[in-house]
Amino acid sequence: MAGINRPTIGLMGGPGSGKSLVANQMASMGCVVIDADALARDALEEADIKRQIVVWWGDKVLTPDGKVDRSEVARIVFADSSELKRLEALIHPRVHARREGLKQEALALPETRAVVEDCPLLLETGIDQQCDALVLVDASFQTRLERVSPTRGWGAEELSRRDKSQMPLDIKRQRADYVISNDADEAHCLEQTRRVLSQIIP
Repeated sequence: MAGINRPTIGLMGGPGSGKSLVANQMASMGCVVIDADALARDALEEADIKRQIVVWWGDKVLTPDGKVDRSEVARIVFADSSELKRLEALIHPRVHARREGLKQEALALPETRAVVEDCPLLLETGIDQQCDALVLVDASFQTRLERVSPTRGWGAEELSRRDKSQMPLDIKRQRADYVISNDADEAHCLEQTRRVLSQIIP
């Protein structure tokens, strides 16, 4: 997997693992990051998608100012896998189209060292097949819980539920070409990110 010029790197990791930290570190090293979560948030606010989810779940999914209440949507879809699949079928085509456009824009820039696909469902949606290298950002359940508890208000039960909505971490470890262990501080993570990137990019 090493030595690929201007590769596409797939970034994997469970909630709270520090994928965003590694993505930002890679961005500081000349990579262009495509954030699927951010694209999904943008898609939720598109008028036709917003109308459809209101048809499905009512006005309770809107905030008083008319925006989508993502915490309410999450409560619905992570409690019912069929609702999650329905939402994904609605949003994913829009996200994938935008992803591809951003990737082509990035590769058109000579200064782009690599494209980083930061996507929670990288394996589930087949995006890994478009990647030259897969990097797992790994952290223990306890470390991840300590991170998401104050920032997202999740307890152990909610984190476990979110984990179960994605492909198991054991499978991600098996599929990864490189693993960044992120149980320590940012400096330790940065050292590993630099090492991994130097192995992927000539």
